[in-house]
Amino acid sequence: MQEKIKNLIVGCGFSGATLAYKIATELNEPVTIIDAKNHIGGNCYDYTDETGVCVHQYGTHIFHTNLKEVWDFISQFTKWNPYMHEVRGYIDGQEVPIPFNLNSIHQVFPKSIADKLEEKLISRFGFNVKVPILELRKVGDEDLTFLADYIYEKVFLHYTLKQWGMKPEELDPAVTGRVPVYISRDNRYFQDTYQGIPLNGYTPVIEKMLAHPLITVQLNTNFNQIKETVSYERLFYTGPIDEFFNYELGELPYRSLKFDFVTFDKPYFQSGSVINYPNNYTFTRIGEYKYFLDNRTDKTVVSFEYPQAFELGKNERYYPIVKEENQTLYNRYLEKANNLPNTYFLGRLGDYKYYDMDKAIARALALFEEIKGR
Repeated sequence: MQEKIKNLIVGCGFSGATLAYKIATELNEPVTIIDAKNHIGGNCYDYTDETGVCVHQYGTHIFHTNLKEVWDFISQFTKWNPYMHEVRGYIDGQEVPIPFNLNSIHQVFPKSIADKLEEKLISRFGFNVKVPILELRKVGDEDLTFLADYIYEKVFLHYTLKQWGMKPEELDPAVTGRVPVYISRDNRYFQDTYQGIPLNGYTPVIEKMLAHPLITVQLNTNFNQIKETVSYERLFYTGPIDEFFNYELGELPYRSLKFDFVTFDKPYFQSGSVINYPNNYTFTRIGEYKYFLDNRTDKTVVSFEYPQAFELGKNERYYPIVKEENQTLYNRYLEKANNLPNTYFLGRLGDYKYYDMDKAIARALALFEEIKGR
């Protein structure tokens, strides 16, 4: 006999937890949320290890948004450590602000060259403006072409080859636009109004979202293992849409990551939370976690991040590869999904989109508004 479930949510990250909370609290309906992992939180899962450092198990996660609705929603479940993220890249033997900005230009070039480049950039594009690197390469000015070629080679090309396994030109502009040239003195990686790290970490945020008597959580539970034994009135699926349909149209491509966590017997390992290595080593960056919550400990924990091709059954999906042919394949899966009654796909894997955390939450909030009157 099949178990009857009112609302079944597959995936216990921010997308699934947001929906579960809204359905339970506003519709007063029971929710069962399952996850194949042995913990809640999806790839935002973190924990405090034996050194006292709050470690992000799946790489560095910084919450940032311009969406007040999202910030206010998440702020119900946590206080914040106000944190403005800065990234530096190891370029020509120096740690240089990333995205490459006016401070970066003055750090790597002699003053006479830097002054000329700054003047030309501001004259052509304005101040506090972000210019995609591939656009800067097309301007036709000799000095700006020199700058664009330098940044392309030193900052962008080899990092992209490692991260995505392809050249920048082969990727969708939505991806390459995430690493612009920033005509500014602002060293922050994000300029969003709201930025921070949950004061006790991300996992307690998800715990509070799910701490409702109408919400049941089942971990170590794969949807494919239970789908024949349950019936549901609504299904919200944040897993891979191609897996849901048993890959009948083909696999959607993803990039994966491998993390090598190392504990060092000293207070700090590097000068900031994230240092990129575009041109050296096979890893792309090193993250040092104690910076996020200012953990004062004698030891420190870092992760070396190695991008990989995703291989089914061998590693995890992290980033959809946003290219036209991949989007076309996703759209074919979406057509099939739209023919299923009361079945909804969302999240990075369900929507096949390169979501930041805030966009994933916003998508879940918008979906709830769609379904709540049905």
